[in-house]
Amino acid sequence: MEVASLYRRVLPSPPAVEFASAEGKRLFAEAMQGGTMEGFFNLISYFQTQSEPAFCGLASLSVVLNALAIDPGRTWKGPWRWFDESMLDCCEPLAKVKADGITFGKVACLAHCAGARVQSFRADQTTIHDFRAHLRRCASSQDCHLISSYHRRPFQQTGTGHFSPIGGYHAGQDMALILDVARFKYPPHWVPLPLLWEAMNTTDEATGLLRGFMLVSRHTSSPSLLYTVSCGDESWKSMAKYCVEDVPNLLKDESLNDVATLLSHLVESLPANAGDLIKWVIEVRRKEEGESSLSKEEKERLALKEKVLQQVRDTKLFNVVHELQYPKGPCSSCSSSSDEDSLSQIAANVCCQGAAFLSGNLVSRYGFCCRETCIKCVEANGDGLKTVISGTVVSDGSEQGVDLLLPTSPSKTSLCNSNLKNKVVKYPSGADVLTVLLLVLHPNTWFGIKDEGVKAEFQNLVSTDNLPDLLKREILHLRRQIHYLTGCKGEEACQVPMPPSP
Repeated sequence: MEVASLYRRVLPSPPAVEFASAEGKRLFAEAMQGGTMEGFFNLISYFQTQSEPAFCGLASLSVVLNALAIDPGRTWKGPWRWFDESMLDCCEPLAKVKADGITFGKVACLAHCAGARVQSFRADQTTIHDFRAHLRRCASSQDCHLISSYHRRPFQQTGTGHFSPIGGYHAGQDMALILDVARFKYPPHWVPLPLLWEAMNTTDEATGLLRGFMLVSRHTSSPSLLYTVSCGDESWKSMAKYCVEDVPNLLKDESLNDVATLLSHLVESLPANAGDLIKWVIEVRRKEEGESSLSKEEKERLALKEKVLQQVRDTKLFNVVHELQYPKGPCSSCSSSSDEDSLSQIAANVCCQGAAFLSGNLVSRYGFCCRETCIKCVEANGDGLKTVISGTVVSDGSEQGVDLLLPTSPSKTSLCNSNLKNKVVKYPSGADVLTVLLLVLHPNTWFGIKDEGVKAEFQNLVSTDNLPDLLKREILHLRRQIHYLTGCKGEEACQVPMPPSP
C-alpha cells in the first residue's frame, strides 16, 4: 500500500519573505550594511536540518552550540568532538523528544548542561521592545545567538510550536531572519518582528506557559572537564529536593557537634540514586576505531581529567569523606582494592551508555547490556601506559565494541604497572563524586549549622576560595548547572539569580 508523502511546503508570502528571493537578498544586503548580520555567518556555517520531525529544539541548539565553538568534551563519531542532536540528552530522554517534542525550559536546560551561558525569556517576562534590543545586539555580534520558540500560525504556516535560531535583523524594516531547521518544509525566511513577537506570545499546550526566546553565549571560563550534572530521567528530582530542602533541615540537628558526625548524618540521608546527579564524563571510542596508542588530543583530554581528579583528591574534604566511606582496618598502613568502587561495576555503568551514544540509538542506555568488560593498556605517545576499559555491548542481537579511557590519579601507580591485589585503584569513585557534590552546593547551604565551631570548620572544608583554578572552574560550572535545575525544577526556564557567595 502506497503511503502518502510530502515534498516541502510553499512558504506563505506575505507575511514571510524567502531568504533566497530577490527581496530576501535585498534585505540581507541592507542588513549587512547596517551591521546586524554579524552572527549570520557562524550560524549558516553550522546550519543543519532537524533529523526528526520533533527535533527542532535539539537541531536549533546544535547549530548554536557549534556556531559558538563550544567543545562538548566528548566524541561524536570517530575522533571528532561535535554537537549533534543525539548528544543532547541530559535533560530529556531522546526517545521522549522524538515522540513528543521538547519544551522551552528543557531546551534551556540542555544549553546549560552543554556548557553554554543562557538567558531565557518568556513573552510575559519581557516586552517586544526588549526583544528587539536583544535581537539587535545578538545580530551585531558573533558571541551571542538567539533561539526563538514560536507558533507557526501567525505566519500562516502549517504546524504548531517550533524552534529555530534567528540569523539576523533588518533594522530599517524591522524584520528578523528565521533559519528554519525544518528545511524539508520551509526555507530560511524573513518575517516582520512584531509578527514574530506575536508568534512567541502564544501558549504551549504541553506546559500551559508562554513561549519566548533565549540568548545563548559562551561562558568566559571552560565548561566541566570530568564531571557533569545529569537529569536525563526523573531520578534527579529526589536529589534536587535533597540539596534544596533536606540538607538545610538536617543541619538543624543540634547533636551535630563535629564535622565527622555532620558528614555521617548527610551521607546516611542521601537518596538511593544520589550518584545519578553528578556523573563523570568518560572519553569513549569504538573499539574498531581505537588504535594501539592514544592520539595527541586523547592524551591531552585524559591528562586534564586526571588533573581534575587528582585535585579533588588533594582536598582536605576528600580525605574526610574517603575515611568516612572507607574506614581503614586495624592495620592503618594498608588498604585494599575493595576499599574503592568495583572496577567492573564502573565499567558496566559507563560502557553501555557509551555504546548507546556512539550508535546514535534513541532508546535509553538501559536497552543495552554489557556482555563482557576487561582492562587493557595502551601507549600514550611516550608517556607510559594508560588504562582502558574495553567492553562488548549487546543490543537487539547486534554487538558494539567500545573503549573507555579511564582517568587515574597521576601520582599513583597505573593499573598497568601494578598488582591489582595489593594496590588501591585510583579511578573516579563514589568518594570523589560525594566530595564534588559537597563543594558544589552553594555556601549559603551551610548557614543553618548550629554549632559555630563546627560551622566554621565545615565551611573551610567546602570553600572554593583556595581550590586550584582548574578544579575551581569545574566546581563553579557544576554549581551553575545545579542552581538552574534546583531553582527551575528542571522543567521550564526561569530567571532565578544565583545568590552571591558570602
